[in-house]
Amino acid sequence: MTRGDLALRPSCGMPQRFLLALWLAAAAIPACAEGTAAPERRSGYAFMSRETRAMQDDDAANPGMLWVLDGEALWNTKAGAAGRACSDCHGDARASMKGVAARYPAYDAARARPVSLEQRINLCRTGQQQAPALAHESKALLGLAAYVGRQSRGLPIAVTIDERTTPFFEAGREAFHRRQGQLNLSCAQCHDANWDRRLAGNPITQAHPSGYPLYRLEWQGLGSLGRRLRNCLIGTRAQAYDYGAAELVDLELYLMWRARGMKMETPAVRP
Repeated sequence: MTRGDLALRPSCGMPQRFLLALWLAAAAIPACAEGTAAPERRSGYAFMSRETRAMQDDDAANPGMLWVLDGEALWNTKAGAAGRACSDCHGDARASMKGVAARYPAYDAARARPVSLEQRINLCRTGQQQAPALAHESKALLGLAAYVGRQSRGLPIAVTIDERTTPFFEAGREAFHRRQGQLNLSCAQCHDANWDRRLAGNPITQAHPSGYPLYRLEWQGLGSLGRRLRNCLIGTRAQAYDYGAAELVDLELYLMWRARGMKMETPAVRP
């Protein structure tokens, strides 16, 4: 299934031979076409080992479900000066949140731009509950995002690209294909041109974000798509954007569009 493994050697967090091999492999690759042809599109799940897939499939073994349970508790907990719980406005999440995560990032009229699911949760907290915003990558925010995302599991990704979101979508597309960092690499060079290879013993996937927030064995915890994108930028020795930055949301919008029609897996499990 793969065309070969690229060598690596541990060194100061990011293996030097890993970086060199990645750079050499990508340097000769011309500009990539627009994504992977639909019949060839694969979720990251398809690249995982049998053991990792089994962990994701079994809710009793999937460690991400611990965050889902925390999120369910928070959903029903009153917070802020308004003394409201999420359930006071939205009722039973199994009904009201079905399909919601599959549509994010989504356009927010007040901000005049798309917002991520995590940003929408914080907008509800500050606006409706009159409570402080939850910190990025905090247990509470990840829990609520995982709980909401869980309600869309098995449903198709369906972000909206229209006249309002097109400028941000195009910014995300440009970022995906732009070479960045000291290694002068683009997202497309790995995830469009080399998706059937391996690096550091792990498969290079097609970068379809169908399972976020997800549990990474590397992290030993749940993390957002923003965290994964920042990791990739750091890996190319580029300056990582701040959590919640417009650039990250635009890229997330583009990535979700590339995965349109694919089924949500939240909370997924990855190496």
